[in-house]
Amino acid sequence: MAASIDPIHQFELKPLVSLGHIGHQEIAFTQSALYMFAAVGVIALITIVGTASRSVVPGRMQSLAEVFYEFIADTLHQATGDKEQRFLPLVFSLFMFVLILNMFGMIPYAFAVTSHLIITFGLAFLVISTVVIYGVMKHGSHFLGLFIPSGVPKPLLLIMVPIEIVSFISRPISLSVRLFANILAGHIALKIFAFFVAQLLLAGAWSVLSPLPLFLTIALTALEFLVAALQAYVFATLTAVYLADALHPGH
Repeated sequence: MAASIDPIHQFELKPLVSLGHIGHQEIAFTQSALYMFAAVGVIALITIVGTASRSVVPGRMQSLAEVFYEFIADTLHQATGDKEQRFLPLVFSLFMFVLILNMFGMIPYAFAVTSHLIITFGLAFLVISTVVIYGVMKHGSHFLGLFIPSGVPKPLLLIMVPIEIVSFISRPISLSVRLFANILAGHIALKIFAFFVAQLLLAGAWSVLSPLPLFLTIALTALEFLVAALQAYVFATLTAVYLADALHPGH
């Protein structure tokens, strides 16, 4: 059993088409970009094609689109109380984008886009930027009330305001790291246990033990599918909670 395993190799970016260079840095269209374009295509297929007929008795594709729509609309309404649902397109798009990318990552030999922190941080930065820009445009200086807890004695504000500011700044970090870390850790665990199965099958007498890591790999795969869906839901839910601050700043 001298063979080695590199569970990190599956996360390497591979250039598919070179787009040029900036200095010594190559700009390329990678498999990560390809999967993101594919995710957009799947979302378009579900939402545009699935709802094109708008039948009273919906077909499978239309039912799927309506289930996702109602699910996110209800989640957003509970978090923000916004009857106009002005942020529904954003939250729905983010949920579907993360969900499809996570499911793509579960396909054998496919690439897990959300296992890269730069991708998840980019999505989280979009969320926080929307909160700040909309909050300032809608409420002006009153948006700063988000950092001033109500009912707190003025002397304590010297402590509470910096804490609130740090807490707000840490939101995109926690939002992005949570998604990235869960997907990364899950795929590494699957890779390691799958390697154990292959090595035990080649180990002669030890091959009788191969069902043990095999069953564990199957269980981990099922768990990873659950995590993939849950992380998309958590990302959408926290996005809705953060957007509530843009609609209703202050404590």
